[in-house]
Amino acid sequence: MDPSCTSESIYNLIPSDLKEPPPLSRYSSVFRESIRDDMNKFKTPMKTMGPAKVDVPSPKDFLRKHSKDKLLPPKKKFNRFTPKKPSVPLRTDHPVMGIQSGKNFINTNAADVIMGVAKKPKPIYVDKRTGDRHDLETSGLLPKYINKKDYGITPEYICKRNEDVKKAQEEYDNYIQENLKKAAMKRLSDEEREAVLQGLKKNWEEVHKEFQSLSVFIDSIPKKIRKQRLEEEMKQLEHDISVIEKHKIIYIANK
Repeated sequence: MDPSCTSESIYNLIPSDLKEPPPLSRYSSVFRESIRDDMNKFKTPMKTMGPAKVDVPSPKDFLRKHSKDKLLPPKKKFNRFTPKKPSVPLRTDHPVMGIQSGKNFINTNAADVIMGVAKKPKPIYVDKRTGDRHDLETSGLLPKYINKKDYGITPEYICKRNEDVKKAQEEYDNYIQENLKKAAMKRLSDEEREAVLQGLKKNWEEVHKEFQSLSVFIDSIPKKIRKQRLEEEMKQLEHDISVIEKHKIIYIANK
């Protein structure tokens, strides 16, 4: 059927020869020959292992009758005059047992039990009414840590670290003071710093007001130059304001 004839047509009744598409070429790797050569090079000498080289047993070492039976120990001649073991003592005999003690173990044990401290039961906890019992000491429910002798005391390594930090800060402050004395630097007071900051903000407001009064259309070179100058002044003022607000301590050089 011709796909161009979408509607019913008489040409659709004529059988048409279907042409089979040509078969696709099979993929072949470019390294096929080199791999085949490597396989033949390394595996061909070991293709046949040959007969196993095992020592042939001698014909004289054949299995003989009773060769695997267990050998009995050699017979000994019976001697009726061999000394016998001592006989069991009679009930009437009272043999001496060596060193005897006059301690009354019954009374001693009774006194130890009476005077001894009662054994305390091992503390346990149960997670539910019909649950299993667990050891309370290893459960983490007992406040063991707060009962330690060193609880609440700052560790030695933290004290040492704080001392090192404090010492380093003192050395740095001394170094800064020496450099300031050498450079004849002066520290601004809080009032002076605030006055400088307010002055910069006031200047920025004036420049910003002038910048807002520019015309909308910048169509001449003087206008462009004036706009660039105002933008640079505002950017510089903003940078100075951020520096002063960020640093509380400011030093200036004395002229």
